[in-house]
Amino acid sequence: MSSRDKILLAIKENKPVSTALPVVDTSCVIAFEDLATQFKNVLGTIGGVAVEVASKEDMHLLVEKELSGVTNAINTLGAYDERLQTMSAAELASTDLAVIAGTLAVAENGAIWVNEQQMVNRILPFIAQQLIIVVEKNSIVPTMHHAYGAINVAETGFGAFIAGPSKTADIEQSLVIGAHGPAGLKVILY
Repeated sequence: MSSRDKILLAIKENKPVSTALPVVDTSCVIAFEDLATQFKNVLGTIGGVAVEVASKEDMHLLVEKELSGVTNAINTLGAYDERLQTMSAAELASTDLAVIAGTLAVAENGAIWVNEQQMVNRILPFIAQQLIIVVEKNSIVPTMHHAYGAINVAETGFGAFIAGPSKTADIEQSLVIGAHGPAGLKVILY
């Protein structure tokens, strides 16, 4: 038996016993009177802006208004150039504004879950100078426990929670917005 085989056999024989994931009782975690208000307040605290509109049509009108006059914008809500899926960071670096959809929003921390299909290109929400994410108001969940219960990465693949614009700070407490990604985030709830 080779050394490699001995090592692999030893590892196989000494594997720890699998432990079931804990069951979290989400009925006893944080509750909010109004999820949309809580989400908007928290997002504002972390540097983002949330705007609530009455309908899907109003959302599209607001998106069009935001896109007007922007030189290099990418809107993934409707038909888009399929080349977007394979564009490189260098090709997307000049994106002034990106508009994407989000699956759900989390009231406790202002995060929005965006899956790979919604991003269209994994680089897009992180390289654009400004980012707009549209989310259905009825998809706001109270906590991250609820969010993790609602998403299924086995179905959608890659995804990310996005909360506020990009930020970084140093030990001198100098906060820089937009250092690693978008300098602004607007969430449109419809």
